Amino acid sequence: MLYVFMGQSCTGKSTVADQMKLQYGAEVFSGKDYLRMAKNENEAWNTFYKLLENAAIDKSPENILIYVITEKEHLNRLSSLEGVKKVKFTASLEIIKERFAQRMRGNLPIPVEKKLEIQYKEWEMEEGDLIIDTTESIDVDEQISKLQKGFYHE
Repeated sequence: MLYVFMGQSCTGKSTVADQMKLQYGAEVFSGKDYLRMAKNENEAWNTFYKLLENAAIDKSPENILIYVITEKEHLNRLSSLEGVKKVKFTASLEIIKERFAQRMRGNLPIPVEKKLEIQYKEWEMEEGDLIIDTTESIDVDEQISKLQKGFYHE
């Protein structure tokens, strides 16, 4: 089973993916992790894409692959892939800024704040098969439960 956890930074994608790795043995890739699969980018992407295709075909909940995407350019590369469970993680812009500031020890420089605002607008219109809004909290068990209710009943 192939999940694509997509959305802006600080929305809980990696937190939920890491927990699914612990609980279910999910294989997790983020961003350009695939570059480690070969010596050049094209070869690495082709190898990774085949791995994604195989995961998308395998509907078994025991075999989970999660690709965590923060950059929309990575999502665009998956447009022809069928069988993907796209999970959009989102939160309010103010919460995202607060979480990002915490990562930066309380200081959110203006250029970073502006970049977060641009990213927010970029992701705002993106659709997902399931939307997980973590504005209130990133309760991992709650988010995994939403995933199970949203997909495993098929």
